[in-house]
This record gives sequence, structure tokens and C-alpha cells, in this order.
Amino acid sequence: MNIIFYISAIIAVYCTLKAVLNKHAVHALLYLIVSLLAVAVIFFILGAPFLAALEVIIYAGAIMVLFVFVVMMLNRGEAAVQQEKAWLQFRTWIWPAVFVLLLFAEWLYILFHPSIGAGPAVQPQAISPQQVGEALFTRYLLGVEMAAMLLMAGIIGAYHIGKQKQRTYHRYLEEENRLQTPVSKHQTSELI
Repeated sequence: MNIIFYISAIIAVYCTLKAVLNKHAVHALLYLIVSLLAVAVIFFILGAPFLAALEVIIYAGAIMVLFVFVVMMLNRGEAAVQQEKAWLQFRTWIWPAVFVLLLFAEWLYILFHPSIGAGPAVQPQAISPQQVGEALFTRYLLGVEMAAMLLMAGIIGAYHIGKQKQRTYHRYLEEENRLQTPVSKHQTSELI
């Protein structure tokens, strides 16, 4: 069990550093998803399967899909087309895929060998949502408030990035806008 913990911890730290230091937003998001999956494996090893499931469903699933959607919406213009082509290259996905496969193999090994490790095996316990809520809003209230402030800062940052003076449209909307605008007489004479 200890070796799986250390492998997951190394993957989580490495992928988090890659997420923070990467220049490409989508690459950083891929590494962040792998980091969140590694943390979920650590939660599962430590006997908290409910937190591991929440980590995968909420953070690695829903929130990361939202982040990817926002990144895709903020990238506009011809440079975005070239960047999207670069994202579809095989070499972009190699390391995140290797890490995810390693974490998946660890998860399968833990699932089918529950009593691994030198010490006594950690047995999962049933935890009710009421117990989770009480723990979040009593012992871990400071962490919950800090996460709320971080999310609020992200929302304000996204608002300011989206509120630009220039009116540029996404390449699909630009083409649609040109088709819908009526052509004046002056523009028709230029076309002829």
C-alpha cells in the first residue's frame, strides 16, 4: 500500500507542477486532471472512498470540463485554429495518458488486493452526507472559506478577461454575423 501511495503522490506533485508551469492552457488542464485523479487514488488508499469519488466526479469531471470550455471560448482568431490543430497531435497526449494508465493500474491493484502493505489494511467505512457536511462546516470551515474565495477570484478574473473593449467574435460567430447583416446599396455597388 505504501508504494502505491508514493507513486500516486509523485504523480500528483509532478502533474501539479506541470499544470502550474505549462505555457499552454489545455496542456496545463490535462496535467491538472491527472493530478486530481492521483489525489483521488490517495484518498481511496487512506480509507476515504467517498472523498475519492467526489474528487473524480466533481473536480476531475465537472469543474475541469468547465475549465476546458472556458479556455476554448477565450481562444479566438486564426491563432486559435493553429493551436487547436497542435492540441490534436499525439505527442500532446502521451505523458498525461501514461500517468492516467498508471493510476488506473494502481486502482485496479488496490481494488483486487485490499490487504496490501506492511500494516493493517484500512477498511472503508460508510459515511453519510450529514457527516461530510458537519465536518466541512465545523473542523474544515477555514478550508471551505478559502476555496470559496479562490473560486470567487477566478470568477472575477474571468469576468475581466471576457470584458474587453474590442468586439471580436469567435471564427464561427464571425461568419454567421456576416451572413446575417444586410448589405447596403454602397456595399452592393462595391461588390459589382
